[in-house]
Amino acid sequence: MARFVAEQLESVGARVGRSLEDQSRNASESLGKLNERLAVIDAAQARLTGLTEEVIGLKEILANKQARGAFGQGRMEAIVRDALPANAYTFQHTLSNRCRPDCVIRLPGDERLMVLDAKFPLEAFVALKDAQDGEARKVAAARVRTDVGRHIADIKERYFIAGETQDIAILFVPSESLYADLAEHFEDVVQKAHTNRIVIVSPSLLVMAVQVMQALVRDARVREQAHVIQIEVRRLVEDVVRLRQRVGKLGAHFGQVQEDVAGIVISADKIAKSGERIDLLDFDKAEVAAQTEIALGGLGKAAE
Repeated sequence: MARFVAEQLESVGARVGRSLEDQSRNASESLGKLNERLAVIDAAQARLTGLTEEVIGLKEILANKQARGAFGQGRMEAIVRDALPANAYTFQHTLSNRCRPDCVIRLPGDERLMVLDAKFPLEAFVALKDAQDGEARKVAAARVRTDVGRHIADIKERYFIAGETQDIAILFVPSESLYADLAEHFEDVVQKAHTNRIVIVSPSLLVMAVQVMQALVRDARVREQAHVIQIEVRRLVEDVVRLRQRVGKLGAHFGQVQEDVAGIVISADKIAKSGERIDLLDFDKAEVAAQTEIALGGLGKAAE
């Protein structure tokens, strides 16, 4: 019985040991996976922290009028610079009335400048989004109409100069969401801008407008180089005419050679006929001599 109890205890101890080893291994694997998940969570938290800082920085930029203007100016400059050649635009150009628009674009075939303004009032839109009740939203909407309307009036007063600028100006809104809010909820403001010959564009619409201007500039360059193309085509026609003349001369040489070959063939036929008659003994001596002399004379001329 003592031996049996000892064996059972030993068996139980072995199973307990294996169980403890398995549990320890499983615990180690679980801790390893947990560490991996914690590392992923730490990385995500770091990215989230960076994104939060960027959002806060963007909020600070948009809250500061000068910084917000620089932000819109930067987006506008990137779009224009990527699509147009350097001689087709100028940033911060000074007009004759000493006003300096954010950008002017030179259209081909027209000396007048297309004005592009990147400043946009944002405070009223922020107040509209932060409004909690109907009265606050009404006040914020009225402020939006007043601020944007004043900005439209400023563009009309400063940037429309007869003979110097185009009769259409572009107002750049640096945010697609702001442009959507303006187009959806303030149609009267958009119509007022159109009445004053001011086109309000978002970043995507500005890209499309600049692409159209790019096509105009490219077509103008093609027209400017049209005279060069005409000169090259004229030279090509002269070369073709010269080639035609040389081919004509070569054809005349070939025609003369064909005539000489035909004379040689005729002479050879006459000599062959004389040979056949000699072979048949059907000839008159004087006649044969005369024909032979004629044939040889013709062969000599053909050879000459």
